[in-house]
Amino acid sequence: MMTTKGIVTGIVSNLVTVEVDGPVSQNEICYIIADDTRLMSEVIKVIGKNAYVQVFESTRSLKVGDAVEFVNHMLEVTLGPGMLSRNYDGLQNDLDKMQGVFLKRGDYTYPLDTEKLWDFTPLVTPNTVVSAGDWLGEVIENHQKLKIMVPFAFEGKYTVKEIVAKGEYNILHDVVVLTDSNGNDHKLNMIQKWPVKKAVTAYKEKPRPFRLMETGYRPIDTANPIVEGGTGFIPGPFGTGKTVVQHTIAKQAKADIVIIAACGERANEVVEIFTEYPHLIDSHTGRKLSERTIIIANTSNMPVAAREASVYTAMAIAEYYRAMGLRVLLMADSTSRWAQALREMSNRLEELPGPDAFPMDLSAIIANFYSRAGYVILNNGEPGSITFIGTVSPAGGNLKEPVTENTKKVARCFYALEQERADKKRYPAINVLDSYSKYLEYPEFQAYIAEYMSPDWIEKVHYIKSRMIKGKEIAEQINILGDDGVPLEYHQTFWKSELIDFVILQQDAFDEVDTNTPMYRQRYMLDLVIGICHIDFIFEHFNDVGTYFRKIINICKQMNFSHFESDEFNRYKKQLEEALEEQPKVEAGN
Repeated sequence: MMTTKGIVTGIVSNLVTVEVDGPVSQNEICYIIADDTRLMSEVIKVIGKNAYVQVFESTRSLKVGDAVEFVNHMLEVTLGPGMLSRNYDGLQNDLDKMQGVFLKRGDYTYPLDTEKLWDFTPLVTPNTVVSAGDWLGEVIENHQKLKIMVPFAFEGKYTVKEIVAKGEYNILHDVVVLTDSNGNDHKLNMIQKWPVKKAVTAYKEKPRPFRLMETGYRPIDTANPIVEGGTGFIPGPFGTGKTVVQHTIAKQAKADIVIIAACGERANEVVEIFTEYPHLIDSHTGRKLSERTIIIANTSNMPVAAREASVYTAMAIAEYYRAMGLRVLLMADSTSRWAQALREMSNRLEELPGPDAFPMDLSAIIANFYSRAGYVILNNGEPGSITFIGTVSPAGGNLKEPVTENTKKVARCFYALEQERADKKRYPAINVLDSYSKYLEYPEFQAYIAEYMSPDWIEKVHYIKSRMIKGKEIAEQINILGDDGVPLEYHQTFWKSELIDFVILQQDAFDEVDTNTPMYRQRYMLDLVIGICHIDFIFEHFNDVGTYFRKIINICKQMNFSHFESDEFNRYKKQLEEALEEQPKVEAGN
């Protein structure tokens, strides 16, 4: 088959116009040859014999007349054993294999180790009938069982003709021979390739997700839970703690694989990920957290095309692991900079602009991307999931801008970080009243959480939210009328909302104990706080209310900082019981 060639006829920053001598297709990859350097590019628009390509590198020194070669396939990821603990860029180049401090233009590295031997265990026998995504064998990487599968690109049914015996092989060694319905044989090794912008559909069904994704974060798990296979996003202005929240979830969430896509992040934050992650201990296994983590990094000063590619590369890798029956957590920081890359390319193509000059189809692009996450039942009946949480960096903290608004339409969980809470040092600065989780309304989740936690769990969640709403309303009245301008019971209602805020909704991400709260402990503290909220205390003066509740809040916070049911925890629990006992109360029936 003849490959299409072309020559450069126009250059506008990273958008290059190429006159082609044959057929090309949307999203096809090509290489522009500039000064003996091959620059990877992607076709984003075709009009007649002109192809508009976005270059994934700097286009400096590129000139009209440079040769272009098309490769007849889309941007692909190379999938196989050996990706865990790797640091990739948006094109899946292995950053650790690259030489020097700065990335060289046109320097592409292979993402996998072709020489390492893997202990392969066959999972099928000859004459087994298989289809795309079915498991053929198994290898172990970083204590994780990974599956070697029928390539996702295969269509129809295949019969296993041969499969190698249990033993050590590298990823290039042919481990299985499949025969298609026409009698043709296909030799397969442990590698497969998949176009990043095409969703993997090698599964039986995709039901609504229902199982709680435990993050150890009370404002999420208790107030606005996310589920395995769910979608959420975290918008917030600069300095409100988006990155800390994301990193804490990545460290603590009950997931088999964590993929972090630093999409257009500032370079210092990316460096922080690279320097911190190798030293973090996984609270679930006691080993290095990096063992089950893949980092895909594109800083904000990299070309916009590479920034756009990075989120798709991350999602394609996540789908690969989901097809193994694993729970994958994908974190993207920040989808705003991905959307800005889309806007830049759209503007260069002189397309009709939408709101704030973003592409007119921005909502469809975001919806298509988020829809690739989810909970699936594989062909063999096993479940797998991709839980996707993105951050959004709205300019000036404006939550009405297009990226936030369009993400809100598709993400089921919304965690609004608030500047006011951050200024008051109430971290995480998630405003529980502006935030929401649609999963609380799902009958599947309601049935699951009633059995897992308690039958009245969702009632309790709604109770603390209604208490927070009352507390906020009273705070505004006190602010206008003064402390002595409202009845005493208003002060008590306000301070009970403060008790919920300080003890349940605030959490110290840097405290060894408080950073990660298991669900049994969240249930205990929630019941404790609600129990206090149900008590009608008697006070003589509004100053007494604040003094008393500050004491209660302080004791409860010390309980949060103590190991559950330790001597220290029980000592504070006893102090709390004594404090509750000594304060006069309204007798029941009065």
